Amino acid sequence: MDVNKAIFIGRLIKDPINKKLSSGTDFCRGVLATNYFYKDSKTKKTQDKVEFHNLVFWGKLAQIVEKYVKKGDKVYVEGRINTRNWEDKDKIKHYKTEIVANELIMLGGKKKDESNKAVIKEESVEEIDIDEE
Repeated sequence: MDVNKAIFIGRLIKDPINKKLSSGTDFCRGVLATNYFYKDSKTKKTQDKVEFHNLVFWGKLAQIVEKYVKKGDKVYVEGRINTRNWEDKDKIKHYKTEIVANELIMLGGKKKDESNKAVIKEESVEEIDIDEE
């Protein structure tokens, strides 16, 4: 058995972008920032490295993200890693790695408000290819 599972806790760096496919399926894109802290071996000071992760939400989970999640919100996201590729009009091949989310826990907004925690799971995530715009 193989496993493709990613778990992140971080903050959205901008408001999620919501769209609807011609089939009527909702999807939403977002970018999550996570920090990695380490001690610099030369200066002995703690350093911080930020990583950015592309997120994709489908169906009801996308509708919930659209309604309740905004820039700066802290979230727990669980999903699978998906890399897709496409060719642009100049025949240049592009690659994009995304986290296709199937679970979301809202951990709070910009303030330290822990009272609005909610857990949302998407039972079935549709497999639909979407071309880069």
